[in-house]
Amino acid sequence: MGELLLDERADREDMITFMATSGTKLQPEDIERVVSNMKAWGPDFCIVVSPNGVLPGPTQAREDLAAAGIPCIVITDDVTTKKEQFEALKASNFGYIIMKADAMIGARREFLDPIEMADYNGNLVKVLALTGAFRKMQMELDKVIDQVKAGKKGADLALPKVVMTSDKAVDGEFSNPYALAKARAAYEIAQSVAGVNVKGCFMTKEWEKYIPIVSSAHEMMRQAMLLCEEARALEKGVDGVIRKPHKKTGEIVSKTALISKPE
Repeated sequence: MGELLLDERADREDMITFMATSGTKLQPEDIERVVSNMKAWGPDFCIVVSPNGVLPGPTQAREDLAAAGIPCIVITDDVTTKKEQFEALKASNFGYIIMKADAMIGARREFLDPIEMADYNGNLVKVLALTGAFRKMQMELDKVIDQVKAGKKGADLALPKVVMTSDKAVDGEFSNPYALAKARAAYEIAQSVAGVNVKGCFMTKEWEKYIPIVSSAHEMMRQAMLLCEEARALEKGVDGVIRKPHKKTGEIVSKTALISKPE
């Protein structure tokens, strides 16, 4: 979603994006191909998006890119519980945006098929979008783009170092306090889904026990999504939905009233 959030109508004239993917397994040989493609393109900065961003594959990707003089921003799920690795990331020159609500999926074969996977991720995307987490991530990336446009390069770029908590996600997103409360509750539920799925995927061996555990985690994410829909409906009811589109120049404009022009 990162690329789409930066150019939602595909009409920005102030930047060009390029994407290279390793596929799902994050194997070293796949990472090498990604890094090779990015080095050849020579971007002003790279965004390395992956689950569990302290794994060897994603770590190798950003380190290899940095060695080539390309600044990197890491976007990943909650790695703050991995104390040593997260401390090393904080102390590094890499930027990072830790999406705490981007919870691990219930990856048990008896439960997770392609449709369940897609349904879960659809609910998760809605939580990240409607709570405000995606907007905060997009704004942080736009700040870096603005620095590049102003002539800054390499080590001169100030990269984000953000842990996306529930309070940060919902800040400034809602005019109705009940909508804010629902969105905050949704983000908190989504954060807790990871712990339930860790229990179901790694800590429970009997299939009769782990199937209901991972299923319950997916039900939690669905309820989080429904809370987000309720929050947005409350904002619609007072004509208070915040919209902040990009202009072709990359400038961000804003509006709330639906029948109005953004300024």
